[in-house]
Amino acid sequence: MAEMTKMSSRGQIVVPLTIRKELQLESGDAFAVFAHEDTLILKKIGMPTPEEALKRLNEWGTEFAKKKGLKQKDVMKRIHKGRGVKE
Repeated sequence: MAEMTKMSSRGQIVVPLTIRKELQLESGDAFAVFAHEDTLILKKIGMPTPEEALKRLNEWGTEFAKKKGLKQKDVMKRIHKGRGVKE
């Protein structure tokens, strides 16, 4: 969807309402800004909730261990060794 907007004297650009609704943008959302020649790109960025971050970390760790052929007891041994805990 294409819309027209203008930049203010303070460098502010209004994202049209139709696009804000389509992309579910809200006040306070953060964006990375990229420029190349005469093109400007805004990429919405967000911070995951602690629950989302932990879920992603758990999924990554599980997949990593599976690829390496590690069992839960192997992972625990390595954790204990790294912490200097004797078994």
